[in-house]
Amino acid sequence: MSAARPRTVALTWLYVPGDRPDVVRKALGAGADVVIVDLEDAVAPDRKEYARAATAELLADPATADPAAVPVHVRVHGEDDVTALAGLPGLAGLRLPKITHAASVHHVAALAPGVPLYPLLESALAVEHAYSIAGAHHDVRGIALGESDLRADLGVREDAGLDWPRGRVVVAARAAGLDPPVMSVFPDVRDLAGLRSSCAHGRRSGLLGRAAIHPRQLPVIEQAFRPTTGEIEAAEQILEAARERAGAQALPDGRFVDAAVVATAQRTLTLARRS
Repeated sequence: MSAARPRTVALTWLYVPGDRPDVVRKALGAGADVVIVDLEDAVAPDRKEYARAATAELLADPATADPAAVPVHVRVHGEDDVTALAGLPGLAGLRLPKITHAASVHHVAALAPGVPLYPLLESALAVEHAYSIAGAHHDVRGIALGESDLRADLGVREDAGLDWPRGRVVVAARAAGLDPPVMSVFPDVRDLAGLRSSCAHGRRSGLLGRAAIHPRQLPVIEQAFRPTTGEIEAAEQILEAARERAGAQALPDGRFVDAAVVATAQRTLTLARRS
């Protein structure tokens, strides 16, 4: 079972190939909220066993298991990865690729009891089963799309074609009591303007945070999802009004305040307190 860590709001999730332990060590100091060691797509077939062994060595290191350290998740390639890593103290979560049914989540949960699970939905069938996957087990802590494979499955060429699947996982996560889904990676590490625009669209759609494949993407993601000064000030005004008077009310500038608006303001300030 993984070591207990305080629950915090994570905005940046940095993928790094598991067969490059030197790069993994550098990634731990890159400033990401979570580092995801990838044993799946980023590792060639003839390097899978080495990647698993190198990752096991990292997760057995007491420094990795320190509650103050950057949490390390692993995107596994199969059952052998799960069983090899599940009991290591530095494992903060398992990313489960290509999940299509709740039964697969139950299977992994039985192999890795107590380890936080993050199913990745990468096909039309998975999106259709989003809510059952999100609510499959109490160890599921989040769901997200795997957009590269999903694009191929759906034949989607434009980013707008993913709006409905993104909305579907946002609703499914909320209905299951999970945090908002994290956006999938933006593949062009040089196009920071495009990344910024894409993050802004995802944020408007209810997504929160984003996976990255290069450290240079992290500051852009962080800034895109952090509340602005205006949003923070507005949230503070709403909470101040709620403290002064219970029930629904209108602020002097015409904004209507009720319980749902107050809850949104509280989430805004929680996210703002990251700094």
